Amino acid sequence: MADRFPSPFEIETPAGAEGWQELYTYSLPFSTDRREYEDSMFWFQDGVHWPEVMSPWDATFYEFALASLSQYNTRHYLIPPALGVDFRVLNGYAYLSPVGVADPAEIEARVPHFLERAGFYFQNWATLYEQWMGKIRGLIDEMESLSFEPLPDKEDLAVVTEGRGMGSGFELQRSYHRLVDLALQLWQYHFEFLNLGYAAYLDFFGFCKQAFPSIPDLAIAKMVAGVEVDLFQPDEELKKLARLAVDSRVDGAFSQPSAAEVIEALRGSDAGQAWLSQWEASAQPWFNFSSGSGFYHTDEVWLEHLEIPFGFVRDYIAKLREGVDISRPIEAIRAERDRIVGEYGELLATDEDRAAFEQKLGLARVVFPYVENHNFYVEHWSHSVLWRKMRQLGGVLAKEGFFGGETDIFLLKRDEVPEALWDYYSAWAVGTQPRGPVYWGRELERRRGILTALRSWSPPPALGRPPEVVTEPFTIMLWGITGESVKQWLGAGDGGGDGSLKGFAASPGVAEGPARVIFSADQIGEVQAGEILVAPLTAPSWAPIFGKIGATVTDVGGMMAHAAIVCREYGLPAVTGTAFGTKTIKTGQRIRVDGNQGTVTILEG
Repeated sequence: MADRFPSPFEIETPAGAEGWQELYTYSLPFSTDRREYEDSMFWFQDGVHWPEVMSPWDATFYEFALASLSQYNTRHYLIPPALGVDFRVLNGYAYLSPVGVADPAEIEARVPHFLERAGFYFQNWATLYEQWMGKIRGLIDEMESLSFEPLPDKEDLAVVTEGRGMGSGFELQRSYHRLVDLALQLWQYHFEFLNLGYAAYLDFFGFCKQAFPSIPDLAIAKMVAGVEVDLFQPDEELKKLARLAVDSRVDGAFSQPSAAEVIEALRGSDAGQAWLSQWEASAQPWFNFSSGSGFYHTDEVWLEHLEIPFGFVRDYIAKLREGVDISRPIEAIRAERDRIVGEYGELLATDEDRAAFEQKLGLARVVFPYVENHNFYVEHWSHSVLWRKMRQLGGVLAKEGFFGGETDIFLLKRDEVPEALWDYYSAWAVGTQPRGPVYWGRELERRRGILTALRSWSPPPALGRPPEVVTEPFTIMLWGITGESVKQWLGAGDGGGDGSLKGFAASPGVAEGPARVIFSADQIGEVQAGEILVAPLTAPSWAPIFGKIGATVTDVGGMMAHAAIVCREYGLPAVTGTAFGTKTIKTGQRIRVDGNQGTVTILEG
């Protein structure tokens, strides 16, 4: 077995991708300028959020997210043992490296600052969270208000008669800069609460591990289950629409093959019109929901790809006709939660320990909903709006011949877009032709070729020499990076010789069935009832298929990954972080998923 992963400086550029570094901000690629530092760190590929090659503009959210996460650790809350999470790009893929605080004296010095700052948020959580909801909705409203239109042949007369003193070209550029500023502001808001949500849970987790040395991680996670969070509301809206269709007897319209034909059929009756009215009420904001992680402009949003939500409604209608209860089993989950809490609480010997247990559990439950809620408001709703606005701007430049289509704008880095806009504006102002149509036509063809070559490359799961033991809790719980998983990666990932895989016991239960291996949301339609879903990762928007499948297996993610949390809340057995599930298991093989033990066994095939 190898004792380390390759150095980033040992990785070769795929043929045809030469010059890929130019597609990203100069500080993102690994560089000989920082080789001593970069070679000394352990880097892992973040398949939870960025499993694919990033287009140049899409890397914006990668940079904004990791810088914002880090600043809250290091500068806002002064989390005692942790600085930021460093980030790089290698051959178009995202690699992360948590940076810890090594000096015990520095850790101790940070503690009072953390207690003061985090304590203020914990003591005023409800008020500050209500304030956060107002801020995030206000930010979305401002993004929605931005508009990108082609520059006019002549300015409106009002520009002159109102003495505005500036024109459409200025507004076009200002709107883009404002959109980028809002994107960074969005990610500042994202981590205002998230780091503290994890901190409260991890404090409770640490208490339980000390008080009950043999307690499984899953038992601790189940103590905070049974929550009502906005992230599940899009799925609840689909169920509401399915029930309405059946109850009002317009479900027959869903026999039509396409969403457009279903809508046309519904328009033919009063009951159908009522259903469409409810659809409109549900769609905003809940169907601003991405089929992927929300970090790629190519992720399909329900509101813009109606076949996705209409397909889910159709599936729910079929279930209702069969008499199946499509409700989330929240009461059963809460009953199990309360049973576990009661049993472990009785094991505590002193009133002081019981009070500490109840206090830490109570705080974890108060703050935990944000751990999932933010995902809807940031990665899904806000990102959906921003991608739409960027495509609108791309359409303006495409109309002027700069691009072949509106999505070509994502082949530009964020700081190159102002250059293209300046070229467009200045030529318009002078009354001549811009250089852009020739320049970008040539350059974008080169970039497409590079990205195609990068997508053919398979990134190693990690780089550098791993630590003896992985102790950083976020790395373990969110990304699923442990000493055991790292050893499995180093052992070539054959999953063992007995047809089994090991991962995190992410959601309880045992299920057997035929495997269905998929790699993206585009393949969800292939999943059949009773199959076990095997995927690199799952998105929250995949929840509607959980009533169809028997269990879930993912390559990446820890106990607190979105896939793990959503599966627990839907009562679906799950094993996450298997590392090689999609490489080891084939569609059609019969497998057993043990969500209690964190094992996956190939039974047949």
